[in-house]
Amino acid sequence: MARIKVPYSKTHWNIEIPDKNLVGILESNASKFVAKKSQEEIVNEALDHPIGSKKLEELVIGKKNMVIITSDHTRPVPSHVTLPIMIERIRKVNPYIDIKILIATGYHRPTTKEELIFKCGKEIAENEKFVMHFSKEEDTLTKVGVLPSGGELWLNKLAMETELLIAEGFIEPHFFAGFSGGRKSVLPGVAGAKTVLANHCSKFIASDYARTGILENNPIHEDMLYAAKKANLVFILNVVIDSQKKVIDAFAGDYKLAHEKGCEFVTSLAKVDKVEADIAISTNGGYPLDQNIYQAVKGMTAAEATCKEGGVIIMIAACNDGHGGQSFYDNMAEASGPEEVLEKVLKIPADQTIPDQWEFQILARILSKYTVIMVTDLCDPEMIKAMHMEHAYTFEEALIRAFAIKGEDAKVGIIPDGVSVIVK
Repeated sequence: MARIKVPYSKTHWNIEIPDKNLVGILESNASKFVAKKSQEEIVNEALDHPIGSKKLEELVIGKKNMVIITSDHTRPVPSHVTLPIMIERIRKVNPYIDIKILIATGYHRPTTKEELIFKCGKEIAENEKFVMHFSKEEDTLTKVGVLPSGGELWLNKLAMETELLIAEGFIEPHFFAGFSGGRKSVLPGVAGAKTVLANHCSKFIASDYARTGILENNPIHEDMLYAAKKANLVFILNVVIDSQKKVIDAFAGDYKLAHEKGCEFVTSLAKVDKVEADIAISTNGGYPLDQNIYQAVKGMTAAEATCKEGGVIIMIAACNDGHGGQSFYDNMAEASGPEEVLEKVLKIPADQTIPDQWEFQILARILSKYTVIMVTDLCDPEMIKAMHMEHAYTFEEALIRAFAIKGEDAKVGIIPDGVSVIVK
């Protein structure tokens, strides 16, 4: 019997799979990568050797104010490590510069004070100036132009009016933008709702290039690059983290060049060969990404990439925050099934994209081909069932159900962290 440790919320579960059924464990090498330096040393080294850019210290000289974009509570960016280092470096050469930290909520709910302390550390959270981005508050936005896709580009006024705009984040595989990090700090991070919706239109989501690990010809990525350029995003610090959310590498400098170099490194760690599985097991990497069903769709796409059509996906995610988006839930729950959702969404023009459309489009795509069993003891089972998925309180219960569907000899593949791999 194979015993495998998987993340769940802020803890781990040990799950067991019969040896005769297990055909592969698809795991990023990030879990085995051993950094030779401390997190602080890695970050400082990246800042000492920026890619395609002047050093951060040079950029802040003579500036009266600046904005640092940082991720919200749904992203495990170790800001308690990165922000103190950046702020110390900035104030060493420009002690009186006005620094505002803009939380890139994108289309998500605002970050709470408790979540901010968890992410940034108590000292930073209580002593620095934080501003929350609200994508639907038009008086906080300004129209900057038109995206390559044709959608209007609305960005946060604070980001556009500051003397210096920089961003921090992390790079991991992303299920339709190719990779997180870099330009995503601007779009969707601090973009207006109209812009986010246009960028996430059904045509783009349906593109074969809008997939995990793909940047070239990815229409969503191309819009994002344009937005970052128009925002005059001058400098980024992006880290790569392991399964323990520890920094194992960092890339600083130009928003495009430094990001691309980071993506190359992530690919070298995250690319795994698919296995032919009848049952694919995945997670969302634990907290903070497994807080809701909305985010859990990401981990499902990794299972989708290795599971045979007609198979079963077992998705282990706490989902303690519920569905994660009212439109996401309503559009799934009010439909007779995933086929109806897909038929509806593919007819929606780009300029009429509705909230959470991309998420329910991808979930419907998966559900149209696979049975999905959500495993959680922290979420309302009726909510999950209403969204056309099955529910199990324990992994053992889910596996029994999966074998009942696919047979006792079914081949099982497991992805301990579905958001950390690129399945090819």
